[in-house]
Amino acid sequence: MLHGVFTALSTPFSIDGQIDFNALEHLLTAQLAAGVHGVVLLGTTAETPTLSSQEKKQILDFCVPRLTGKCQIIIGTGSNHTATTVENTRMALSYKPDAVLVVTPYYNKPNPAGLIAHYQQIAALGAPIVLYHIPGRTGLKLSSALLAQLLQEVPQIIGVKESDYDPSHVMDTAVKYAGKLAYLCGNDDLFPQYLAINAAGIISAAANVFAPAFVQIYNLFKQGKTTDSFAVFSQLYPLIKACYAETNPTCIKYMLAKRGFGTEKVRLPLGEIADTNKTHIEALLQTANPTWMI
Repeated sequence: MLHGVFTALSTPFSIDGQIDFNALEHLLTAQLAAGVHGVVLLGTTAETPTLSSQEKKQILDFCVPRLTGKCQIIIGTGSNHTATTVENTRMALSYKPDAVLVVTPYYNKPNPAGLIAHYQQIAALGAPIVLYHIPGRTGLKLSSALLAQLLQEVPQIIGVKESDYDPSHVMDTAVKYAGKLAYLCGNDDLFPQYLAINAAGIISAAANVFAPAFVQIYNLFKQGKTTDSFAVFSQLYPLIKACYAETNPTCIKYMLAKRGFGTEKVRLPLGEIADTNKTHIEALLQTANPTWMI
């Protein structure tokens, strides 16, 4: 089963907006040195909607050989077009990932029959699937009954990345499925709560910068040192919140740039963060425990 801290990897860009492979290699090396259990390639934090098909393949060609045998690998393939998602998944499976991450289709807001058929077509390729539930971005909130139907009719769904902020839904899902599948926290600011309800781990955007801290929080909890685990999280919490002062991954890329991992460049429609947020982030980074950061 998938487990531990997965970093939803950012895509470093040069000032002219091209992929910075030197910075990407630096980032991969730092993530592995921090002891992450896995990496998610081509997720939301990678700005995947702005990457061309050629660029996605280049990233996989570059990253997968450097990660294989060293950590678990998940590749994001989801879109709001089933045929495109199937094609993305077919391409991703040629890299032999541990799973593919497939978001519930956004904007279309599919009905239950369409949603089940969407995942069935992906599953037909033989892909182990992590279902990505993030109603705040997709506009689609899964009911408990529909999730149960999906898991029954699409047994290739081996995990759920949960990014809903509804505590009732989260608890209901955890009670029913944590331990039976890889129930993965998708909200960095709720990591301790997810560990307490038997989540298998986390897919974290903030871990791009704070991988050592997230690994420490996870390992301490698994060792039964829950008070120590929460103490680290509590100290890290203001930095986690700062990661989301503006739309992900804008603030994270600013932090990475300050740490020497490429530039703060993001692709439109994302733009440069406000000067007030830059000042706030810089002040937090200056006082942060250096062992928390890559």
